[in-house]
Amino acid sequence: MSSLFSELKRRNVFRVVIAYVVLGWIVLQVGETLAPALHLPLWVNSLLAFFVILGFPFAIFFAWAFELTPEGLKKEKDVDRSQSITHVTGRKLDFIIIGILVVALGYFGWQHWVAEQDNGAPSTTVASGKPTIAVMPFINMSSDPEQEYFSDGLSEELLNLLAQIPELHVTSRSSSFAFKGKEITVPEFARAMHVAHVLEGSVRKSGSTIRITAQLIKAESDGHMWSATWDRTLDDVFQIQDEIAKAVVDMLKIELLGDAPRAQETSGEAYAMYLQAQQLIGHRTATSYAQAEQLLSEALDLDANYAPAWAGLGQSYFASGGTGVRRPEESARLAREAAQKALAIDPANLLALRILGGIAAVYDWDYDAATEYAARALRARPGDSETELAFGGVAFDYGDYETATKHDIAAFAHDPLNAIVLLQLGYAEFFNGDLDAAFATFQKGKQLSPNATGFSYYMASVLIAQGEFEEALQILEGEVHEGFRHTGRAIAYFGLGDVAASDIALAELNKLGDSMAYQRVAVYALRGEADLAFKHLEIAMEWRDRGLNLILGDSMLDNIRDDPRFADVLRRMNRTAAR
Repeated sequence: MSSLFSELKRRNVFRVVIAYVVLGWIVLQVGETLAPALHLPLWVNSLLAFFVILGFPFAIFFAWAFELTPEGLKKEKDVDRSQSITHVTGRKLDFIIIGILVVALGYFGWQHWVAEQDNGAPSTTVASGKPTIAVMPFINMSSDPEQEYFSDGLSEELLNLLAQIPELHVTSRSSSFAFKGKEITVPEFARAMHVAHVLEGSVRKSGSTIRITAQLIKAESDGHMWSATWDRTLDDVFQIQDEIAKAVVDMLKIELLGDAPRAQETSGEAYAMYLQAQQLIGHRTATSYAQAEQLLSEALDLDANYAPAWAGLGQSYFASGGTGVRRPEESARLAREAAQKALAIDPANLLALRILGGIAAVYDWDYDAATEYAARALRARPGDSETELAFGGVAFDYGDYETATKHDIAAFAHDPLNAIVLLQLGYAEFFNGDLDAAFATFQKGKQLSPNATGFSYYMASVLIAQGEFEEALQILEGEVHEGFRHTGRAIAYFGLGDVAASDIALAELNKLGDSMAYQRVAVYALRGEADLAFKHLEIAMEWRDRGLNLILGDSMLDNIRDDPRFADVLRRMNRTAAR
């Protein structure tokens, strides 16, 4: 053994093994990093690992059987021991090993730095020990593309059903649907969602006949744990949802502490109308709101006790008020009535609770009621991302930015690819004084949703607060919302002392009407034009402008905070002067 060890050492076999192992590790790490960036399939890394492992015995064999000489590579048995230069080759290998180790340490340090940066976004690691799952949007296999509302709606309903299981961590809709229509493998989707399991499927709908296929996949192995297909009528869709939820519970070996959740039933026709209305509400236009309300009214004519339809109607009424489709008092009244009818049927209806909490916060300016509705929703479904976001919004509106941040981070854990979550979290960080974190969060939101309204403006707002006016103007070039772009320019140019350019931007902003009332308040206040600021503040209050949720922490308003009229505004809005 001593002789063999000495011979292995003389032939540099140990040095070759060390160099090969370290180099192989670097190759695998680089492959793991580049594969997602280059959109390569998952099997590429597996193939790379196969060849690295396959090459290991060959490296040992060549190190033992061959020797590098001044004349080239020769078989070791053909080299005269007195002419052997293995000791010289060994020193060269030592330098090579040191070089490879330096590269490995550098790469490891870079990975650690990137992990710490993470664009300022909080960690999405689930530390609760619960099984984790995400629902991929089910594929529409119907011949009519217009039926896609049904496959999308069914995906969301299944997600909501699974989210009612406290023992299961479910990634929310916004993140799951971020990959809709994109070519992505199940393991890649699972990595992005930070989950161990994925539910996917397809839907074919023809009249009142449906075919639903569902599959539960273990992401690590990309292996099917369970799959099933149903050929039923539309009225059977609720039983199918229950069966899918039961299969997930059984396959993941979840021990339920209470009864298994069940889908709320109605007629198949009313259900289809409800799903189509939900899709229309998501379009957020005056026409889509009107169409959604018509469909929901028809669904309620078929089943007046279908709570989701009442809640959906309240959602459309409340959302349309924020776009100027209705006056705020009418929007609040109609939404309140519809949401209360939903709660009378189902006291735990989350959407109805969130709507009533929103009305209390935005229209009634009633902090206690808004907080109570949010708390009721969290008691009904702990950890629900939209409810956490709503709770964070209430805390933010009333100046409790620390509590807002806590709830926003909780929402992020279940919905890591939701740009709205990042928007709200960024503003909570901004008003909490953590400007660098806020900028990074807004930047992450912009990367997730490049065409989303406001993120460039929000990043520019942070730069303006730091006195970086030129940089703010550059970032504003990427703002898709005309009103926000003009607002940011009017403020940044004024900060640079270019009053003429500020006037031009403000004139463009004024052309957009009362929908930008709060933004005009911010510009006039910053410019020291208090009377005009308060004039537009009254308009913003009349229309319950959603920008008013910034009033307690917005540094743009600092010039008018000591004005007695500002204290009166806060009193009428039931706010306290947190700053």
